[in-house]
Amino acid sequence: MKLSEIKEILATLDHVDFQLENGTFVPEHFHVTEVGQITKNFIDCGGVIRQEKVVNFQLWNADDYEHRLKPGKLLHIINLSEEKLGIEDGEIEVEYQSGTIGKYDLDFNGKTFVLKNKTTACLAQDACGVPSEKLKINLSALPVSGSSCCTPGSGCC
Repeated sequence: MKLSEIKEILATLDHVDFQLENGTFVPEHFHVTEVGQITKNFIDCGGVIRQEKVVNFQLWNADDYEHRLKPGKLLHIINLSEEKLGIEDGEIEVEYQSGTIGKYDLDFNGKTFVLKNKTTACLAQDACGVPSEKLKINLSALPVSGSSCCTPGSGCC
């Protein structure tokens, strides 16, 4: 989800809820402690120099059980970050700590914001030798050689 999309959604909501993909809700007394833009410069395993930029939200659970972040307040924080930091309209990445700090993509299911699990991937599959798809082999088509292999019905397995 891009920053412009969350701004449009927030303008239509009465309350803000975040939920993990497994259905667990972020406690309703969460705080958005940071809104920023993160730039990552790196070299992939194939030697290609890359740059990624994301808009970063950090969610934090406080012991402030009376606190409820309203859509207008979050919209204000976003607008302030755009004005003061020059944040671009990029994809949002959310940091949230459950067991450890996790990074999530953001989606909206029509009612709540959903923290989507992120996964790692090789960006240079053509250079590192990892096949993009596991080869599918019909085992019955493999040649049987000598006495080192069992044959179907031989009772050796």
